[in-house]
Amino acid sequence: MNRFACACLVGALSTVANAQLTTQQVASGIDRPVFMTHAGDGSGRLFIIEQEGQIRVLQSDGTLLAAPFMDIDSIVVGGNSGGDERGLLGLAFHPDYANNGKFYVDYTGAGGHTQLAEYTLADPSVNVMTATDLGTRRQIMQIIQPFSNHNGGWIGFGPDGYLYVVSGDGGAANDPGDRAGDLLERLGKLHRIDVSGADDFPGDSKHNYAIPADNPFVGDGGGVHESIWNYGLRNPWRTSFDSMTGDLWIADVGQFSWEEVNFEAAGGSGGHHYGWRCREGFNPAVADCAGSDEPFYEPIHEYGHGPDCSVTGGYVYRGCELGEAYQGKYFFSDYCGGRIWTLDPTNGYARTTEFNTGFNVSSFGQDEDGEIYIADLFAGRVFKIIDPNAPDDNDNGIIDTCESLGCNSADLAEPLGTLNLQDVFAYLALFNAQDPAADLANPIGILNLQDVFAYLAVFNNGCP
Repeated sequence: MNRFACACLVGALSTVANAQLTTQQVASGIDRPVFMTHAGDGSGRLFIIEQEGQIRVLQSDGTLLAAPFMDIDSIVVGGNSGGDERGLLGLAFHPDYANNGKFYVDYTGAGGHTQLAEYTLADPSVNVMTATDLGTRRQIMQIIQPFSNHNGGWIGFGPDGYLYVVSGDGGAANDPGDRAGDLLERLGKLHRIDVSGADDFPGDSKHNYAIPADNPFVGDGGGVHESIWNYGLRNPWRTSFDSMTGDLWIADVGQFSWEEVNFEAAGGSGGHHYGWRCREGFNPAVADCAGSDEPFYEPIHEYGHGPDCSVTGGYVYRGCELGEAYQGKYFFSDYCGGRIWTLDPTNGYARTTEFNTGFNVSSFGQDEDGEIYIADLFAGRVFKIIDPNAPDDNDNGIIDTCESLGCNSADLAEPLGTLNLQDVFAYLALFNAQDPAADLANPIGILNLQDVFAYLAVFNNGCP
């Protein structure tokens, strides 16, 4: 399935009451799982990060492969005991991974510093990297860490094709270096870089990327890091883009009292100060802080501690198995509380408790179909969020809300299972109505002829 087909389906469904959700275990025996993602290559594989330095593969048939996809434990520092926040923390596949084999990892390396590196596979379909593949490592970025905690670690490609990188404030408590609000520091920031462009740092082996010309601080001079997109973050633990709209969501862990969720709509220009260390959520924190004279970009949600203590960010739901009621809602949790919540953007970001997991939720993940997963750090388990009562009226093993999708994403009109001019007319109707479901090509958020060409390419491939 893909975001286009699913969007068309749920738009045709009638409104239904929220189901009682729960989880289904899909993997166990994982060594401290901290992230799950997919390669966008049509394989249906789920890649699971083990904090000590390995990446495991869960195949589309539910088989967890014994041999790791990647093993860089020898160069990863930490992530092997208690509440150690270091380790292998981030993974992002290039949007064209199926063709170029490129992917990126964020990890704690030598000296305890954050390393961002690129690897290139000769065969992107393999489930175990070769020694030659591991030898393709290319350094992208280094972030010096003064303490062992607050490493951030999430990386991901935005709808604009650029790589976004989050960093924590450097650690300890109350950001003692006042780094998050300081544009001369890389810590406490959301960075936006071009990993495919010409290197803007030819004399620096630790930094090999281009700065997008429209980054908000380009040309400011004075030592300002032009890679910065937004700033004022404390310890962002899991960030995501809405796979349909391109909206950005950042869950930022608080200090002693407040957790927050931040939001930036697609097409924004960046340059926002999220508030730390001046603010914790909506509340004053440390009076003497960098950037206090700047207007703060307010969170869309905050909550206090007890029993909760540390927000775990998730995803906007764009799958089909949970039905229309959950479309567009943001799933997230708290590491201490273990409850699964949703925020509803159509209802003032109202929060709903969906269910209690009974464990420490260390991370969320999303597969190619838009379904959502959660990880249990210390038990080494990964679960899929499901509706146990989802209807399957014809008993074919496919949830009803997922099966009338046609033969591919171009099959939009009855009769499903065959492509004809009615499908083209259906797409053009969506396009002319400026429906986000017609937005198939970068840049996401703008409908143009590239979207039409993208649709026709799928249409011309025909039904499998």
